[in-house]
Amino acid sequence: MPHRAGFVNIIGNPNVGKSTLMNVLVGEKLSIITSKAQTTRHRIMGIVNGEDFQIVYSDLPGILKPKYKLQESMMRFIREALEDADIFLYVVEAGESEQEMDEIIKHIRESGIPIILVINKIDLSDQGNIESEMEKWQSVFPEATIIPASALHKFNIESIFEKLLELLPEGDPFFPKDELTDRSVRFFVSEIIREKILLNYKQEIPYSVEIAVGEYKEKKDIIHITSTIFVSRESQKAIIIGNKGLAIKKTGTQARKDIESFTGSKVYLELRVKGRKAWRNDPRELKRFGYEI
Repeated sequence: MPHRAGFVNIIGNPNVGKSTLMNVLVGEKLSIITSKAQTTRHRIMGIVNGEDFQIVYSDLPGILKPKYKLQESMMRFIREALEDADIFLYVVEAGESEQEMDEIIKHIRESGIPIILVINKIDLSDQGNIESEMEKWQSVFPEATIIPASALHKFNIESIFEKLLELLPEGDPFFPKDELTDRSVRFFVSEIIREKILLNYKQEIPYSVEIAVGEYKEKKDIIHITSTIFVSRESQKAIIIGNKGLAIKKTGTQARKDIESFTGSKVYLELRVKGRKAWRNDPRELKRFGYEI
């Protein structure tokens, strides 16, 4: 039986469940998940291997109109994914208008690349609405396979996986078979911390924050990690720290527990807070944080 391998790029609007879907398909929590839009900032790859296949999933930022250079960089990841996909996994939710993404839809339709369109969050819709949504999206993507699903409740995930295997092109694996992702442990530590900030703080604060992991030392029985939370305005430092340091202590405790679960080791986590003025619009700062401009 020939070996199959390919890039499956997950595309859609913010907050439609792309990260949840990839985590379920990969079987590991690689992408952070919150109820807030614009949670994913980078292109995060998750690799699933079988004896005769390798699927390289890419979770991508939600599609939006950039307001500052950070979001321009996020959209660059999407443009790259439009060019190197072997299969598009296009995720929508009920009630979403195809007109919101006319340019992306046009590109995908003209590419000739196979499309699986997932109508996610069907647990929030009734049967009649789901059937109507399937008809609507089939008219937009006549060649696509339309699959209603609920990533949160792991409903119809097997159908998506089986169709992916069917569409996957023949080829050698792109990565060693024992690899799970193209990202480092440091990257996932920073993402875990950022997830807790998204969950614990309101309004603009989570979107003004970037994380940098400094020290990461594996000792005999514990990992020592020092990480800095950068904010775009000095006034935000006090909000992150909180009254008597309670807010940052809560964030640190939650992050440490998840990092311990991710690494399988005891963790000592030290969090610091620094101001980095207007970093979201500064090309030098964005490059330092791993964004391409």
